[in-house]
Amino acid sequence: MKIDLKEVTYDNFDAVVELQLLKHQEDYLASNTYSIAQSKFDPHYHPRAIYADGELVGFLMYHSFDCEVLHQTGIHRFMIDHRYQGKGIGRGAMEAALTEIRRTQDLKRITICYHPENGLAQPFYASFGFKEVGLDEDGEMIAVIEVG
Repeated sequence: MKIDLKEVTYDNFDAVVELQLLKHQEDYLASNTYSIAQSKFDPHYHPRAIYADGELVGFLMYHSFDCEVLHQTGIHRFMIDHRYQGKGIGRGAMEAALTEIRRTQDLKRITICYHPENGLAQPFYASFGFKEVGLDEDGEMIAVIEVG
């Protein structure tokens, strides 16, 4: 299966906004609409539509903290539409995201946050090398990959 990350554009915006999580997952993540709007006010946000074999299947967004925390990029959103979960697409999408992020000049670390109640998140992210370092002010678990 070929996984591609593409810009969110006028042409795919509506479809990205219509992607849905399973009902019990909805509290784990801000909406794609909110995320895309957030990216329009901060040029360091990078929203990406996730495609598998040419079909839109998910959304992710990362933030380069060039102006706040030097040499760090945080993955702020990561979701696969409920119809495509459990097919290995999330793994391929995370690999593609990490590859894209690692192209950042002078990158030292990559972070991700997730709800501790999300029992699938910790083993999934740990399989990519993320190590838990503690909870943030909102009670979300922070996990880090030290790059350099």
